[in-house]
Amino acid sequence: MKPLAAALGAFLLLGPALSGAEPIGSVDTVFKLIGPDHKIVVEAYDDPKVAGVTCYVSRAKTGGISGAVGLAEDKSDASIACRQVGPVSFPGPLRQQEEVFNERLSILFKKLRIVRMVDRQRNTLLYLTYSDRLIEGSPRNSITAVPVDRATPIPVK
Repeated sequence: MKPLAAALGAFLLLGPALSGAEPIGSVDTVFKLIGPDHKIVVEAYDDPKVAGVTCYVSRAKTGGISGAVGLAEDKSDASIACRQVGPVSFPGPLRQQEEVFNERLSILFKKLRIVRMVDRQRNTLLYLTYSDRLIEGSPRNSITAVPVDRATPIPVK
């Protein structure tokens, strides 16, 4: 039983670190007497296959005791804005559609996902964020577009 508890503890501590998110800031939305407040967090994700593009995601984070120990299930609401933050380049061809990030919103069942899609006709990268559950996902979603200069065609597999 001890190895299972140790593995679960490591997962809870390392899970957020493995997501690739860089915390930017947060605002409190609900005061909690015990544990952290409920809040909206803003995180940055650099696209691992597109140099010069960063996605900023805002999402709800549950506080309280369950939030403090990593057992709370965060809300499905999220918003995304991806921007060109430097010269855009592609180390290799991209898939037409591919999940580029995901982060757990509950200990086992819910994830926030970010999918990149390529609009070849307009030479534009689209990023969609949504959440899913093991049993049932959420229709709540947000989308953003990053147009790429026509002098830099997006290579697609």
